[in-house]
Amino acid sequence: MSKLKYFLIAGLLRIAGSLPLGLAQFIGKWLGLLAWKLRGKSRKVTDTNIRICLPELSSEQQRELSKDSMAHTGMTAAEIPLMWEWPVDKCLGLIRETKGLELVDRALASGKGLILLAPHLGNWELTGLFFSSRYKMAALYSPPNIKEFEEYMIRVRGRLGSELVRGDRKGLMRLMGILKEGGVAGILPDQSPRGKTNAYAPFFGMEVRTMTLVNKLIQKTGANVLVTFAERLPDKKGFRIIVTEAVSGNGDDDPVVAATALNQSVEKVVRMAPAQYQWEYKRLRHRPPGEINPYYPDRVC
Repeated sequence: MSKLKYFLIAGLLRIAGSLPLGLAQFIGKWLGLLAWKLRGKSRKVTDTNIRICLPELSSEQQRELSKDSMAHTGMTAAEIPLMWEWPVDKCLGLIRETKGLELVDRALASGKGLILLAPHLGNWELTGLFFSSRYKMAALYSPPNIKEFEEYMIRVRGRLGSELVRGDRKGLMRLMGILKEGGVAGILPDQSPRGKTNAYAPFFGMEVRTMTLVNKLIQKTGANVLVTFAERLPDKKGFRIIVTEAVSGNGDDDPVVAATALNQSVEKVVRMAPAQYQWEYKRLRHRPPGEINPYYPDRVC
């Protein structure tokens, strides 16, 4: 059954991957707007996250941001098959501008490795392709439920030699080795972590479970850390790669201080392009025990 699912998904990806960027974005945008209009689970999660994380916005501004966010999330979903199926040169040709790459060069010139934090902002698949085309790079990933699809994912994401490592002990040791060799490690920092490597720290003001992996890697390897994303340009013009400094404190001895700095680093770039952040993810669901679950107010964590 899993093989049948894989062939079905792979077939759909290849069909979607044959589309031009403009058409893919058009389809994705309107599917996202349709989901927003239908007020399903994604809309409710988006509205909840924006209301809690950006209380300074008026109700009308929050509503417009929710609508724009789901349109951008639809575009991201429609762009992913292009990033996986298009030739690499064609994907990289979508990058019209870069900003802050001197920070990467400076960090690597120090002789230490570099941790690139790439939140679910803009097109993170293109971000990975871009940096793996320029540097020796490894990236953490979580295996999908369909085993055959994992092989496909590793192949398309590793087309430029980027090494994908699982988030298990063996994978983390390999990631540490890459950093000690002066390479680059790509990490999605805004997922709610599993296991014991976490701490509760504020994310847009709300205490949530946050990974301490970045902190541990910095302490063990002395690696530098920066934040990056691929911003979607208007009118189907392509993308801009942006790199910026992380908030200081990611390597602090106190894991809560470090986790707070990590979340603040994510907040920093989200505020640069809030409509392109994946507000549809239940980032706030894991709170300290006894606190109210914001998505289900009748439940406690």
